[in-house]
Amino acid sequence: MESKAAVLALGALAHDHRLAIFRLLIERGPNGLPAGGIGERLGLAPATLSFHLKELTRTGLIAARQDGRFIWYRADFEAMNGVVGYLTENCCRATGESCCVPIPKPHIVARRKLETHA
Repeated sequence: MESKAAVLALGALAHDHRLAIFRLLIERGPNGLPAGGIGERLGLAPATLSFHLKELTRTGLIAARQDGRFIWYRADFEAMNGVVGYLTENCCRATGESCCVPIPKPHIVARRKLETHA
């Protein structure tokens, strides 16, 4: 992935609504969701949703397909892997060990948060 494409993709994800849309579509897998289903699940008005879907589509993070009256959106997993690959390749160049930090399991993170707030 080129640096410019990575910057555009990361910029598109640097917004609460777009990140929520992208996460939802990642969770839904290759079938995705129709625009209306995305809006309902995230509580976004159609005009707002359309604006954010357009930006995510422009950067290549999601793809759209027409199905009758509906437009279905799905995450582009290849593009997502390209962004992750770019970050790994270019940000971990100095020492490979710095990118090998284990990712904590969600239940461990939740337990740590509870312990800190207790």
